Amino acid sequence: MTSPNPHRTGSTVVQVVRDDGTPAARTEVVVEQTRHAFGFGNIGFDLIGLANGEHDDRPQVFGGAGVAHRERLAELWLGLFDTATLPFYWKGFEPAEGEPDTVRLLTAARWFVERGVTVKGHPLVWHTLAPDWLLGRPDDDVEATIRARVRREVAGFAGVIDLWDAINEVVIMPVFDKEENAVTRLAQARGRVAMVRLAFDEARAANPAVRLVLNDFDLSADYEHLIEECLEAGVVVDALGLQTHMHQGYRGEDEILAILDRFARFGLPLQLTETTLVSGDLMPAHIVDLNDYQVASWPSTAAGEERQADELVRHYRTLVGHPAVESATYWGLTDEGAWLGAPAGLVRADGTPKPAYDALHELVRGEWWMSPTRMTTDDEGRVTVRGFAGDYRVSVPGGGTIDVRLEPSPVEPAGA
Repeated sequence: MTSPNPHRTGSTVVQVVRDDGTPAARTEVVVEQTRHAFGFGNIGFDLIGLANGEHDDRPQVFGGAGVAHRERLAELWLGLFDTATLPFYWKGFEPAEGEPDTVRLLTAARWFVERGVTVKGHPLVWHTLAPDWLLGRPDDDVEATIRARVRREVAGFAGVIDLWDAINEVVIMPVFDKEENAVTRLAQARGRVAMVRLAFDEARAANPAVRLVLNDFDLSADYEHLIEECLEAGVVVDALGLQTHMHQGYRGEDEILAILDRFARFGLPLQLTETTLVSGDLMPAHIVDLNDYQVASWPSTAAGEERQADELVRHYRTLVGHPAVESATYWGLTDEGAWLGAPAGLVRADGTPKPAYDALHELVRGEWWMSPTRMTTDDEGRVTVRGFAGDYRVSVPGGGTIDVRLEPSPVEPAGA
């Protein structure tokens, strides 16, 4: 196994002992990796129905695969990813006030957790898909309702979901004009920093163990200024979310690295929260808001699939190679019900994997992964485990196991 960069690898010495406490010298053991330290994620929207045992194709707020391919999609999802993002878009989560879809989402979250997956909720506060029943209420009432919503979700899912996009796309929030909504109006009255503080403070009060992400698609200097203002105001941000929907083409390693470097200066972990690359024709470059591109059909093509696979590998090597990045979430497993109808999934609508899925799998569960490996302990019963940072299991004779965590090795500063 090789690693893209030393900062992603680690090693540790494990001593194997017999039942009588003596070292198991010159004993064959099996070492295998069980999880990465780096978060390799995807949305889990398509598997909510499966987790709940549903046999119908009930409408989803954001796409969602039909019944036909759910079992196969679950197999493909779990065979590659370890971090799931679940949708808490308020308009769909609570279409009628006081009737949130808590049980269904909690069931789905537990389904993932039982399979060793970390679950992230997205998002707690966002102007888009805010409920219509908030319209017409005075600002103080809107604020109180938002605060209550944040507390309810974070407390109600604590221990199952302890990672949240606390607030989404704040840069555009006060000037958003695509549709009337109460959250934008409140942001105009309170200001961006106050909206961020509202989300973060209420969430942390509801669950002190929570990790909270500030997430945005606007990766310009405006987002940097917002981060600066929030940190100066004392808002405790655990990670910065960077969206990279590349429906108009791969931005290239140099541009991605420049973005990562700009946001790494804050000293906070970076999460690439929403990444897409299409396997069909590219969206025209003149489109400013991706949501404005509406076409009757947007098929995946053979040439596009080869391009997507190549660009996905290059993109993930870039992300994993940057020490500030802690996770990357691809936005969609399948083309069925995909966002904007784009062929951005890693699996075709018929349930078959694209070259991009296979290429990413070869990286994540191949090059950057230790499959079961036989090793022999030394005279003191010790074995050295080396590999990509994460969780490992050492299986010993008689059926016992030892679980260990490989932390990344310190990286020497340049010129040291």
